[in-house]
Formats: sequence, C-alpha cells, structure tokens
Amino acid sequence: MAIKQQFLQWATAATLVASTATQGAWAEDAHSYAKLDEVSTPHLELDLTIDFDNKQLVGTATYDLVRHGDADTLHLDTRDLTIEKTELWVDNAWQETAYQLGDTHETLGQELTISIGDSAEKVRIHYATAPTASGLQWLTPEQTAGKEHPFMFSQSQPIHSRSWIPIQDTPALRLTYNATLHTEPGLLAVMSANNSLSDERSGEYQLSMPQPISPYLIAIAAGDLEVKSISDNVAVFAESYIIDDAVWEWADTPAMITATEAMYGPYRWDRYDLLVLPPSFPYGGMENPRLSFITPTVVSGDRTLINLIAHELAHSWSGNLVTNASWRDLWINEGFTSYVENRIMEALFGERRARMELALGYQDLLEDMQRLAPQDTVLNIELGTRHPDDVFSNVPYVKGQLFLVYLEEKFGRETFDAFLRQYFDDFAFQSISTKQFKEYLARNLLAKHANVVSMDKINEWIHQPGLPADAPKPESDAFAQVEKQMQRWLKGGQLQTADWTTHEWLHFINSLPLDISSVNMERLDKEYGLTASQNAEIAHAWLRLSIVKNYEPARDRLRNYLLTIGRNKLVSPLYRELARTSDNLKWAREVYQQAKPGYHPLTQTVNEALLYPDND
Repeated sequence: MAIKQQFLQWATAATLVASTATQGAWAEDAHSYAKLDEVSTPHLELDLTIDFDNKQLVGTATYDLVRHGDADTLHLDTRDLTIEKTELWVDNAWQETAYQLGDTHETLGQELTISIGDSAEKVRIHYATAPTASGLQWLTPEQTAGKEHPFMFSQSQPIHSRSWIPIQDTPALRLTYNATLHTEPGLLAVMSANNSLSDERSGEYQLSMPQPISPYLIAIAAGDLEVKSISDNVAVFAESYIIDDAVWEWADTPAMITATEAMYGPYRWDRYDLLVLPPSFPYGGMENPRLSFITPTVVSGDRTLINLIAHELAHSWSGNLVTNASWRDLWINEGFTSYVENRIMEALFGERRARMELALGYQDLLEDMQRLAPQDTVLNIELGTRHPDDVFSNVPYVKGQLFLVYLEEKFGRETFDAFLRQYFDDFAFQSISTKQFKEYLARNLLAKHANVVSMDKINEWIHQPGLPADAPKPESDAFAQVEKQMQRWLKGGQLQTADWTTHEWLHFINSLPLDISSVNMERLDKEYGLTASQNAEIAHAWLRLSIVKNYEPARDRLRNYLLTIGRNKLVSPLYRELARTSDNLKWAREVYQQAKPGYHPLTQTVNEALLYPDND
C-alpha cells in the first residue's frame, strides 16, 4: 500500500505540475474531448479479461480524479466501446452514476461524459471493446509462428488508446497505472509495465507502471511468449522461433543504455525490455516504456538494423520522458529521438556508420517532401481534426533531426549536449508544446550565446515548409565509394561488397539508374541474390526497383513479401509503386485481398487509400 500511495502522490504531483506547465497546450489538442483544465485522471486501475474467442477486452477502468475547479463532469475519449455502466466512489462505496455517449466523429470517436458530482474521489467504467478496435490486432493460431495459440497486441499511438480504454486520450495527460489481466492458461500477458520474467503462465497477471506516462504509451500484448535476459535490466519477450536470434541481434542494447546515460542523463524507467511481435505489426518499433514493441523484420542476422533499437531506446528520453503535448508537436518526440538515435549509433559504432544512416534518412526525407503538400512539410503542422496518423512522415523525424543537427553545428556539440541534458531534466515526466520549447530554447540557449542563431531562423525551421537554404545536407564518404563502384559495375566491372553493411546496399540499389537494362538487373540478381535476400530492408529496396523495371523474376518474391510482412514502411511504398500502372494495380489488388487478413488495421487503411482511391 505504501508503494502504491507513493505512485499516486508522484502521479498527482506530475499532473498538478502539468496543469500549470501545459494548460495552454491542453486547449490546443484538437484530437481529444478531454478537458484536463477541469478534471484530470492521474492514475488508472485496469481489470481486463482477454477474450480471444470474441476478440474483446472486457472489464473495468477505474480512475482517480483530480479537480482543477468546480466541474461536475468528466470527459473521456472512446471509439467503438460498449459502456455497460459507470460508478463513483463516494463515502467508501460504489454508486452508479449517469453517463452519455456523444455522436460518432470519424476521427475522434465518441465523447463519453460522466457525471461525477462534487465529492467523488474515483470513477469506474464497465466496458467491452469491439472486435474491430483500431488499436488492437487479434491473430488466430494459424497466423502465428507456433500455430498453436492466438496472439493479441495493441498499437495505441497516436489516438487509438480510446479504442480499448475509455480515457483522456491526449498526450498532454500524464498518468500511472496498475492492471490485472486475465487470459487463458498457458499464454503470457505483458504490458508497458513491470513485467515478470517468470516462466509461470497462470492466466492472471498483476502489472504496474509507476512512472507517469501519456495514454498512447499504454500497451498490451498476449500470446505464446518466452523470455530471455540479455542483462540485469534488459530482456527479450518473443515466440520461441525467434527469441534466440533476437537476443543475439540486440546484444548491444545494454551498451546503448550506458552510452545514452553518459550523454543525456540517467535512464529513469528501471528496465528496458523488448517484445518481438508477429510480422503484422505495422511499425518498425513502438517505444512503449519498459517494453518496446519491435517488428521481426529487423532481426536481420547481421546486427546492421540495430539502429531501430537505438531509436526506440532513445525515446526513453525524448518522447516518453519529455512528450509532445499534442500531435501537432510530434517533431518534439520524433525529431529529438532521431537525433539521439544517431548519437547513440555514433557512440557505439563510429562516425562512419552514423553518417551513412543520417544520409539515408536525408534521402528519404527529400523523397517524402516531393510527394507531400507544402503544408505537410512544416514541423509544427496544422492538422485541424485530420487524423494524426497523417503526420507520420519523415518530416517530424528527419527534418526535426536536421534542425537539431543544425543547432549542434552552430553552437558546438559540447554546448548543445549540455543544453539537451538540462532540457531532459527540466521537463522530465512532462508534456510540452512547440511554444514551450521555443521559449525554453530562447532562454537557455539563444540568449546565452548571442548572435549565433536568431529566433527568425528558429521560426523558419519550425513553421515554414520545406528545408531552410542553409540546412545540413548529410553526405557519406562511404556512399561516395559505393557510387564509384556502381559506375564501374555498370561498365562491366565487379563490386567489392565483402565489407558492405545494409546501409551501403540500400544506397547502391536506391542509386541505380532507372534506365538500368534488364540484362544488368539479371546480372546483379545472379551475382548477389537480391531477390532472395532475407534482409527485409534490402529486399524492399530491390523489389521496389523490380516493380519500376518490370523485372519478372522478382514477382513471386514480391507476392510472398507482401503476404508475409505487415510493416507499413516496407509494404506501402511497394503498393504505391504498383498502383502507377493499370496492370500492376490489378495484380496488387489481388495480392492485397489475400494479404489483408494478416495486416494490422492501420496498414489496411493506408494501403487501401493507395489501391482504392475512388473509395475515399
């Protein structure tokens, strides 16, 4: 009880700090019905049964209430939830109270308004999720590697928590939580919490997240999982077929934590564990605190894709610790994280590798900017009530990263590192807006080093489309050598690839001329087996080129790739390329219909917009 009370005091204090620090940001979150300036919910107790037969979570969500005035209603976000009843804790007893569900909004879902009177200390909601919950995916045993047990996992970012918890679904909120999960015996249930490393599979699990987080970082998964430790505070959860490979692949994770602590201060989340999800997981990774969710596509067998682990770990400082207050401010999460990720990679693997990754990101950014509307290339993007899924391009990630690289170059690494470390300390466990960041930057960096960077330049980076004329343009000497080799190869020479990493192969394939002959495509494939590559990133680049070149020998692999990988970054560019011609579009639609049951709802939404644009 004493520990729980400490957690509640911590969460309440964090919420009260936020009520002062981010009150302006609360009013700016167009993607939530929450009214945090009236009532906030600093602690959540979940009690959920994971019902695989009906593809539902069924149970209760109980909140502590903190009032910031005399409001007598609590406003929560929901999407496709069935609300059974709502109750208040008053005078040491539960009593039923009135609630109302608002009209359905395509983006926001439904507002749940609960009458809380003037004295209730807690509210409890009895509810069930829909089988189609946008934040959950339910896999049959046949869709898993083991083929014997089902699997379920969540993806709450950006506003999908409301599809499986009635909640104030805004990143401006910070809350702690405890959970009791009930599953069929034999399955292991885990969350972004203090997961047990025990082999026991009792069917009931008690979990706790003691540090205050934003709602989109609440995560859940259940399946036939095993666990193996890498170090005292790092372990891997996965299905048995991949767990040993993942432990080997990510052996450098503890060293990454040490390197980041040396640069930016202590790791404040106790443990850093990793969960390997089924191939249908729509992202490379999700930085759920204490338990990052990771795609199996980065278990490459050569440790060359470990930068994704560095990215999710970096979120432990930038994103989880200091969080964007609204989805307009996503660059505060992702730009900072991409910058810290690259610094981790440099600290562990050297400047050469870090420069290659920075240059590849820059190339991806330029490609995105060519297809995006100018207003969508702004860091502090104006979304209105467009779905915040729309903001997830390379702009908040790489343009945000380049902005920080620019500041580092102008002020010097030593000065900028000291600024960042203080920034993480000063805003620890808080959610901030772009406006707050600018004010902090002006006070703690610009003013202390006059005439280095103007606020006009800061505003250009943050509020103007595209890149400033003096933005860094990352290049890599290693890539220059790759390009020289490519020119020799195109003239009939041989490639010297013994020391090439995934990054060099990606640059090589992406730099091949689009008029490359079919003879050279066949030659390249025969010499280096690119169609058969088991590295998901290299295969993606090659298959994308094969679509452009109508390289038929890769068509069967392309079909298999689209049927077995659900990571949206890897499949949507292939569907986009296929949709450019009528014959390929017809073929892509046939493949998609076969692949669709294994895709996450988010992947389905993105790719149906590409393949069936007339349905919009």
